[in-house]
Parts: sequence; structure tokens; C-alpha cells
Amino acid sequence: MPQEKKVLQPSLQGAIDLTAGASGGVACVYTGQPFDTVKVKMQTFPNMYRNVLDCAVKTYKERGIRGFYQGTTPALMAHISENAVLFLSYGFCQRVVRSLSGLDSKAELSTVWAVIKNVLKTDGPLGLYQGLTSTLMREMPGYFFFFGGYELSRTIFTRGGRSKDDLGPIPLMVSGGFGGACLWIAVYPIDCVKSRIQVLSMAGQQAGFFSTFRNIFMKEGLKAIYSGLTPTMIRAFPANGALFLAYELSRKAMMDYMSD
Repeated sequence: MPQEKKVLQPSLQGAIDLTAGASGGVACVYTGQPFDTVKVKMQTFPNMYRNVLDCAVKTYKERGIRGFYQGTTPALMAHISENAVLFLSYGFCQRVVRSLSGLDSKAELSTVWAVIKNVLKTDGPLGLYQGLTSTLMREMPGYFFFFGGYELSRTIFTRGGRSKDDLGPIPLMVSGGFGGACLWIAVYPIDCVKSRIQVLSMAGQQAGFFSTFRNIFMKEGLKAIYSGLTPTMIRAFPANGALFLAYELSRKAMMDYMSD
């Protein structure tokens, strides 16, 4: 009979989630940086490029392949720290939910859609928007759809009775890509305004979120708010697919090693 693996201490599980999240961040940056470069250029200078291809060709002509990887070092620093903490919190929240629900530590959780129904029933629509203003603007709804889309997709792939832990690379990458697409569809206008504010700040101009949004909408129209969405959606699948694949595989490898 196969030997049952021991349950790891929460602190060790947290360290594994932290390390696996950092690994996923590295994979995400190197896979998605070219798409992100094109996205930011189209967001900040929407009138300079006709479409995604035009932006990509002009970027290549100006600086070659290196032009697509400008800003990789700060992106790596940001994504490694962000995803390390993000997936540490993700694993922690799952363990808390299992504990509060009286479930086994290895029990699979239902998708977040069940949580939505409960929140709406208990606190109404405003219950989904509790927290700081900055969190409301992007992070809370963004990561809600990010992990919600990921878990929903994994649930679809396991309808045959398989465990989520048994999913192969392709289902994991598709699920990660779907989660990334859900995130960007939900928060893209906010991200576009954020990029404009950053450019204005570098030019010595101070602007608030709502005034910037209003100026873009009134002067350039709705299309400008979604400028760069195409490369972002294209980027979502390889970048977030690589993120979740690296996270899940490295996490599984460490969990198996520590449990033996």
C-alpha cells in the first residue's frame, strides 16, 4: 500500500506558496513582457499606432528585440514580489476557508461563484466592494475575477471526476490564461487611466483618476480607454498560463518532496 503523505505545517506550506508564486512571477514576466510593452505604448500614445501589428513593427524597427524587453528588470522585481505575496495569500485563504468550514486540509474547495451567491444574499451588491478605495478601483475586483476564472476553468476540466491536482500542463495553462483574460476584461479601463496618469506625472503634471478618465473619454472617446486591449488579451494566455503552470508544478514538486 502506498504510504500516506504527512500534512505539512502551515508555516512550511506558506513558504512553499511564497516560493512557487515567485517562480510563477518570473515565468509570467519573460513570457508576457513583449505584449505588455506593446500594450503600454498603445495605452499612452493611442494616436501613434494604427493597430497591434503597427506598434510591434515600429518597436522592432526602432530597437530590435531588445525594444520589447525594456523595463524587464523592474517588472521582474515587481512580479516576483507581487506574485510571491499573492499566492502566499491565496494558499492562506484556502486553508482558512477549509478550517472554518470544517473540511480536511486536502479537500478541494468549490469555485468562488458559491461565495458570490452567499455574499449577495447576506450583504447585497455592496458586499462585493468592501475595502479601501484603491483596492476597489482595481486589485479587489481584478484578482477576484483572476482566481475566480482560474478555479472555474479548472473545475470544468475536472468534471470527469479527476482531482484538480492531477491536471496536466495544457489544462493548467488554459485555466491560467482564462483567469488572466477575466482579470483584464474587468479592470482594463482602470489600467489604461493609470498608465496615462503615470505619463502625466513624468511630464510634471498632476492628475487625479476621475479627472483623467473624464478627459480621455471626452476628448478621445471610448475607444481610447480600450486602446491596447488586443495585445493585453493575447498576452493573457501565454503569460498567465506560464504563471500558473510554474506555480502549480513547482508547488507540487516542493509539497511532494517535503511530504516524503
